[in-house]
Amino acid sequence: MTMEVDLDRELMNSFKTMNTTDKDVLIHEFLRILDCRPSAAEGEFYLEMANWNLQEAVSAYMDINHPRNVSLAMSFVQDITIGEGESIPPSTRFTKTWRIKNSGNECWPNGCTLRFTGGNELSTTREVSVGPVAGGQEIDISVDMSSPAEPGMYQSTWRMSNPFGHYFGDSIWVIICVDVGGVMGVTQQLNSSTFDFHNSSNESHQNPFEM
Repeated sequence: MTMEVDLDRELMNSFKTMNTTDKDVLIHEFLRILDCRPSAAEGEFYLEMANWNLQEAVSAYMDINHPRNVSLAMSFVQDITIGEGESIPPSTRFTKTWRIKNSGNECWPNGCTLRFTGGNELSTTREVSVGPVAGGQEIDISVDMSSPAEPGMYQSTWRMSNPFGHYFGDSIWVIICVDVGGVMGVTQQLNSSTFDFHNSSNESHQNPFEM
């Protein structure tokens, strides 16, 4: 049964912009996309097998070396920003950052993403690309969000997905309490505004809370 690889946009753009028949260039690009995990000889083998079609060669490598049922693992480590139930004013931008860990032995390949899976949509972003992550490595991943206009409790749930679109690992979430008296998002914006002011003193003043 032929398996179609659901590659992320970055990889698809790489395929679309590759307009060369130079074999050395194609081998180099094959190794770059796969983060140099295969050798140059393996790259040449897969490209020859795919008649030097880069997309087909990468798909064949992924099918053989990272099949759909490969056991990728992810564990939540801690909230870096916006703890559970943090109070945030209505219609306020904030950045949610989680620390997560590749808790398995298998390296996460290119094409893995953190995806919105349910709850309240607090961001216009529905997925974030995550580069190769070695087993045991921890990373911080951030999503820009905005609190709703109406007070209340809101939850947004996210989960890691492999290049084939299959979820793995812990679900992670952000839970916020939208309250007129909330300060967390305001504090983030003030810190960001202060940093921008010191580094761009000639720019015109802008309201950091303006949506």
